[in-house]
Amino acid sequence: MVETLSIAVIGAPGVGKTSIIRQFIYNDFSEVYTPTRSRYVYRPSVILNGSMYDLKILDVPPISSFPASTSQEWMDLRCRGVRNANAYILVYDICCVESFEYVKMIRQQIVEHREGSSHEVPILVVGSKRDLQRQRFTPRRAVSVLVKKTWKCGYVECSAKFNWHVTLLFKELLGIAVARGLRQNHTSIRLQGALQRNRCSVM
Repeated sequence: MVETLSIAVIGAPGVGKTSIIRQFIYNDFSEVYTPTRSRYVYRPSVILNGSMYDLKILDVPPISSFPASTSQEWMDLRCRGVRNANAYILVYDICCVESFEYVKMIRQQIVEHREGSSHEVPILVVGSKRDLQRQRFTPRRAVSVLVKKTWKCGYVECSAKFNWHVTLLFKELLGIAVARGLRQNHTSIRLQGALQRNRCSVM
């Protein structure tokens, strides 16, 4: 029986959500910015600690708020499946303070409106466009301390353009999600190569 893990990727416009997902799955990066207009679902598979998992990665278009109820979720096509995701990746642009404020708002709303125990739901905050770090709005350490100590979330910075830490962020999130889902500590995660066109990876 293959377990399915649903991951919602949320962020402000232009932060690189789709680029991160496509780099992870297809080893592909486009310099052309195409706004995400509607919800898109990617379904890669990974092998983690000898077990296979089907991922359902939701590329969520910019939403004004996290759906506060099931009815609100189903009224907005962009939000389908967001409330019941097994984990969240909240992406911001390290050069854009407004995109971080958006992540801050969404994280707070997940804590307030998420069904079940929100503290058990893995949330990974991702600072994208690390290749532009000279233009960042605040030092990395300041954000990392806030996210890890105050928000109690994971934190990773990456560059989809140069495929830097893209696999790491999914590996880290999956490790937490699987460990919490199975109520046991995960062992070390091993990665063998990036995801290719067959959309399966050994992690």
